[in-house]
Amino acid sequence: MQITTIGLDIAKNVFQVHGIDAAEKVIVRKRLRRSQVLTFFKALLPCLIGMEACATAHYWARELTKLGHKVRLMPARRSARRCDARPCVLCRSNQPSSRGN
Repeated sequence: MQITTIGLDIAKNVFQVHGIDAAEKVIVRKRLRRSQVLTFFKALLPCLIGMEACATAHYWARELTKLGHKVRLMPARRSARRCDARPCVLCRSNQPSSRGN
């Protein structure tokens, strides 16, 4: 099963990855340390990655784009508090979240 979409919750030291396939079945849920992020994404086929637009998101978006991935940054009001399937669906549809609005 190929990961098609990833919700990436970035933090200071530990990042949370939530990946789904085309049928929106969860393929991976994983915690990564900052030093593991690029290695993890280098091993994946290019996919869509959604993440909250915060201070370091632009750096990570550039790095992940260099690896062939498509990155969508979402305003904080559109992303979930924790990385789950909802940000993945939002980054594909570009629809506002009903959570927190």
